[in-house]
Parts: sequence; C-alpha cells; structure tokens
Amino acid sequence: MTGPLGPSGPRVAVVGIHGHGASHLRNVTRLAGRGQAELVAVADPQGAADLPAGVQVFAGLDELLAATAVDVVVICTPIQTHVPLAELAMRAGADILLEKPPTATLAEFERLSAVVAETGRACQVGFQAQASEATLKLASMIADGHLGELRGISATGKWVRKARYFQRARWSGRRRLDGIDVVDGAVTNPLAHAAAAALLLDGSTGVDDVRTVETELYRANPIESDDTSSVRITTTRGTPILIAVTLCATEHLEASVIVHGSEGRAVLTYQSDLIDGTKYGRADLLENLIAHRADPAVPLYCPLHATGGFTRVVEAVRTAPDPIEIPAELVRWEGDGPERRPVVLEVEDWIDRASDELALFSELGAPWSQSKGKTQ
Repeated sequence: MTGPLGPSGPRVAVVGIHGHGASHLRNVTRLAGRGQAELVAVADPQGAADLPAGVQVFAGLDELLAATAVDVVVICTPIQTHVPLAELAMRAGADILLEKPPTATLAEFERLSAVVAETGRACQVGFQAQASEATLKLASMIADGHLGELRGISATGKWVRKARYFQRARWSGRRRLDGIDVVDGAVTNPLAHAAAAALLLDGSTGVDDVRTVETELYRANPIESDDTSSVRITTTRGTPILIAVTLCATEHLEASVIVHGSEGRAVLTYQSDLIDGTKYGRADLLENLIAHRADPAVPLYCPLHATGGFTRVVEAVRTAPDPIEIPAELVRWEGDGPERRPVVLEVEDWIDRASDELALFSELGAPWSQSKGKTQ
C-alpha cells in the first residue's frame, strides 16, 4: 500500500455523483477541507456542476484514469457496473471505496476477490453500519455472553418507497437488465445493511460462514424485484438469522436488528447508531480507507472478504424464483403519479411476528404467502 502523496492527502476521484453519489462527493469535499484528501476528478455520464475549482469532469472512469493520476476511487454506480469499474480502478493502482452491494453474483464476488489479491489494493465496501460503534459494541456483547446463549437474530425493515424511486434509473427494481444480473430489491439493496449487520453480529461475515439461505420474495409494485420479503439465513455456527422487510409499509420507520438471547434481547437501530436507545458514534469509511493506506496496520472496517456472507444472500435471491405478486385485495394504493405507492395490508404485524418467531411468512400463514420459497 502507498501512503498519501503530499500534504493534501491522497488524490481522490468519485465515480457516480448523482443520487447517493452526491453524499460521497460532499464527504470527499469535507475531507479535502481538512487537508485529508484532494478531490481531483469525477466521472458521470450526466456531467457535473458546482464542483470545487480545479476538479476535472469525465464521462467515464476509463477516460478519467487515462487523463489523471488518482490514489483512491469512490464508486457509487449501478450495481451491475461495480465489478468492471472496481477492477479498472484497482488495476490502475488505486484503492477503492465500493458502494454496496459490492457484486450482483457470487461468481463476480470471487472474480473481484481475485483482483484484490492480485493487485494488493484495498477494497472497502460501503456498509456504513459496519463502522458504527453501536454495531461493534453489540457484537462484542454477544461474543462476551452478555445476552446469554444466542438463540437467533432478526432484522426488520418497514420502509416506504414511491413510484419515483423505481423510476429513477433503468436498473431500479430489476433482477436483470440487458442480459446482466442486477439483483436490485428490498433485501439486497435498500435494506442490505440489515442483513449485513445481522451477519456481523453473529461473526458470520465470510463466504463460508453461511450454511443455507431460505428465500420468500414478494412484490406489490409493478417491478421485477422483491419489495416485501422474508429470508432466513442459517450460519455455519447454527444461528438462525431472519430478515423480514418491506418497501410497502404504512409509514417509513427505521430498520432494526434484534438479537434474541437466553438472558434477554437487544435492539440495534443501525441508521441512528442506537442500542436500546443509547446513542453511539460512527467512523467514516473513507477516512478509515485513507488511514489504512497510510498504515496498513489500521484494519478496514468493511473489506471485501467481510461481505462474503452477505453475497451468499444476494446469490440466493438472484437464483430464487421471481417474486410472487401480492394479490390486489391485500394492497391499498395511495397517491398519484411519482407519489403513487402500495401499502401491503397489515404487513407490519406480519414482519413483527416473523421477527419474534424467527419464522418465514409462509410458516406464519401470511395471506400473501402462497408457497414456501427456495433454500440455497
């Protein structure tokens, strides 16, 4: 690993600066203001405006790398572009911060892992909750037996996504696009942090730490991917991890990861860095990557290999049958145009039951569950 090139810190480029990419751009600008990084270029086919003076703009990463030297590349682009862009950056000698999910398939994960090993570059994945003191504190509590014997972990997400969310890009809400796997969906993208955090709490982040994944995928929206699902992961340690999520809730609530122990339970609200209401801090993934570049003894919070267990979940969703459409009589539609959205009736109650009982929707008899899903 090479350290910063000068007093301004490493030269950083951001690929994909609209949507969520705008937050990465702001973060690099913040670090540049503190002298920890230098924002030298961005790449986005939509172009850019209101950038700091001297920042170059390119349509693609290949053009950017041909024109200017960079040390770190932040990649916040459509899921199906992650691997080719990450490989391009690392082979050019850059370390990367790659948005989640890192890959759409297990084969891509293995390919990208090989590139990391071959190039020796650092690949930090954008699971911010992995850098939360709350997540790490709760993982330590579990390991130390503070909750007694671990009986299971559940993760719940009761979110709202309107039509404009699925209209924002061609790949949104798609399982495949132009013959390429995308695997967008509630479990694998917007609520991916829930599954990843649950696996971290169990100490089961590696690709070989997951024994089986049972999937039940449903949708109320006119999309290809799932928007209401239950997934049960069984880790090689024998821990059941139950994921129950929807993008069709009555109101938008923060996602939670619940640890069920023989001596009690604990609730992690990872978006707010809370354990049972107690607030904790959070490290910044890019700052951590920069510190790791300067001193490889500083570990990454979320290196690529620590997303292997999550990628097993993505692979199970990818190869599962297409999501089952929830019957119209179980859905209430609200709003018009870009604000239009479905509400799955009583979905919050079924999610709570799934979480409490570590059971799939079909095992509970949820009215939209027609059959048990697929086990990988």
